[in-house]
Amino acid sequence: MLRFETAGESHGECLVATLTGLPAGIPISLEAVNRELWRRQQGYGRGGRMKIETDRAEIVAGVRHSHTIGSPVAILIRNLDWQNWTSALPVEDTGGGEDQRKPVTRPRPGHADLAGAIKYNFHDARYILERASARETAARVAVGAMAKALLGEFGIRVLSHVIAVGGVRLERAAAWEELAALSEKHEVLLGCVDPEVEARMKDVVDEAYRTGDTVGGVFEVVARGAPAGLGSHITWDSRLDGRIAQAIVSMQAVKGVEVGFAAEGAASFGSKVQDTIHYDREGRRFTRGANRAGGLEGGITNGQDILVRGFLKPISTLRKPLESVDLATREPALAAYERSDVCVAPAAGVIGEAMVAIVLAQAFLEKFGGDSLDETRRNHHGYIEQIRSF
Repeated sequence: MLRFETAGESHGECLVATLTGLPAGIPISLEAVNRELWRRQQGYGRGGRMKIETDRAEIVAGVRHSHTIGSPVAILIRNLDWQNWTSALPVEDTGGGEDQRKPVTRPRPGHADLAGAIKYNFHDARYILERASARETAARVAVGAMAKALLGEFGIRVLSHVIAVGGVRLERAAAWEELAALSEKHEVLLGCVDPEVEARMKDVVDEAYRTGDTVGGVFEVVARGAPAGLGSHITWDSRLDGRIAQAIVSMQAVKGVEVGFAAEGAASFGSKVQDTIHYDREGRRFTRGANRAGGLEGGITNGQDILVRGFLKPISTLRKPLESVDLATREPALAAYERSDVCVAPAAGVIGEAMVAIVLAQAFLEKFGGDSLDETRRNHHGYIEQIRSF
């Protein structure tokens, strides 16, 4: 079973990720992993932290001679900003260091500050925000790059783009070639495939900058090449659409998810929503008239592109703070402000790719198994032949 965990605080020494269950023999490129980390750091509207960090993965276990060896993979991503926080967040307590702790006693509306402080009985939200921070997603992206390496061996690719920032939305479908070209760019603005729409998105971000506000958006992740039959309909927690949805909503600031064209379908009649079924006799395969289901029916992949969208609320750290209450005095106060982003939609798309890739890799290995890539490949080949002769 493929599973992963991350550890680390936003301003701690490093982020740590462990990934267990990858078959032996998967080619791993550190350059490819670091490229994904670079993509996560890009985008107009990012904050000052991204000017400090240059994320690089250090694989310290589980990969030798550029291939997985079947044992757990361990990844470190060092926080360069740690040098500014060694006195505030030491591992061992030191006497007289209370004045260096940088406490946060004015919780931010919309953040985990207050709920976490109550849950863990902290009267300082510092420890809550350090782990709740989206800085943690750098570790997820590194894990996602490993999952992409597995999927890529079987012709499965996962890409993303931004379809909305604030009230500005891309009102057309993006071609796969546009997504591929976007992923290869060396400069990233807002991750939209349409330059004219992207320019209007930038205007929205500029307005948020000007007013001390933040702005949310919508990103779309597209996975191509997954065979029909991943996931299952037999139990609630094996339905792949549910697992993907949970993975996307687990991302910081994501408050909603859509698989396929769910919102449009909810406002339509059934005859206009379902993807009609056809048969290509020459190619000996079933086809669909459209892909409103987003590649998933009954919790199972149907062979079409998997489409999933994440809905980002605006970041809760505002340069123009909202009303709050001081945890120490219980008096009204303005919420705390720490260096933050204004818009994270492009980065969220890259993180969404990672989460979808991880869930697909899990479902893929559940279906095909294998302790080595060769064994997984044989199992996959047999299933593909079964589909072709169906």
